[in-house]
Amino acid sequence: MKLEIIFENDFFIAINKPSGLLSVPDRMQSEESLKDILLQRYGNIYTVHRLDKGTSGVIIFAKDDVTHKQLSLLFEGREIEKYYMGMVNGILMNPSGSIDAPIMMHPADNGSMVISPKGKASLTDYELIEDFKYFSWVKFRIHTGRTHQIRIHMKHIGHPIVCDDVYGDGKPILLSSIKKKFNLSKKEEEERPILGRLALHSWKLKFEFNGETIELEALPPKDLRATLQQLKKNW
Repeated sequence: MKLEIIFENDFFIAINKPSGLLSVPDRMQSEESLKDILLQRYGNIYTVHRLDKGTSGVIIFAKDDVTHKQLSLLFEGREIEKYYMGMVNGILMNPSGSIDAPIMMHPADNGSMVISPKGKASLTDYELIEDFKYFSWVKFRIHTGRTHQIRIHMKHIGHPIVCDDVYGDGKPILLSSIKKKFNLSKKEEEERPILGRLALHSWKLKFEFNGETIELEALPPKDLRATLQQLKKNW
């Protein structure tokens, strides 16, 4: 697999992870992960943080144990600014705001999360970039790093991430639902979604490392850009 390297030095590597690829191996070792690919290329590679399988964008891996500890401490100490972009269902009542709601693992231990007073403190800022009749394109900043944080927080305020099959309806976006004069290609028996994956992208990380300000950025991938273009054009 050809990987897009955003930044690399002697200490760590930043990749623009594609949607659909695991960040690290799962318990069952069921499929190849980004870490597996990097281990084959670099020999030693250390997990610093993770992105959900469906989420695309900036992710960092350390090249040595010392750097791994350094970067892990930055994440744990909330000294890394983490920004995302995503598409949510519906039109936001408030164009910006903060969601301060504690998150914990679902009692059924099914891999999902729930909002609960017993959970860990979790804070997400959001800001509307543009809305499109039934959808909103939103920028997020997370001050904590809980599993599924943006996804569960957006569900909490009634605007789940588009195509989220855990916290939303999981429905893909079809071009026929956007474009008034849509005709299915004669070569196709069934319409393929214009967007069929979790509409969430890790856009930017910013932090201080060895006395230098590091700012890593990855523009949204082709599928998200194409969907935005169609929404702008037709709505």
